[in-house]
Amino acid sequence: MPGDLVLVDGRASVQFGGDRALWLRITSVDERPTYYGWVWLTGYSIDLATGRALARREVFVQIDGLQIQRRRTESAPPRNVAPVMRRRGV
Repeated sequence: MPGDLVLVDGRASVQFGGDRALWLRITSVDERPTYYGWVWLTGYSIDLATGRALARREVFVQIDGLQIQRRRTESAPPRNVAPVMRRRGV
């Protein structure tokens, strides 16, 4: 689902095994039919240490192999909003 952060590793597709695994912030899910249990995802690979997007990616993965990180509660502001608001004097 768009907005979710998922771990794409060898369980989702062999091409992401080992050190090729990545965290992906999903921006869209392609609705075109594919093989049963597989899906095309578009999103941005994320550096978990900084929360920054590294590169736009389009990946073909098995849905059952994705590891979804739970979303934060809605009361917590996004990480990068507060510093921007302070710089603008808000």
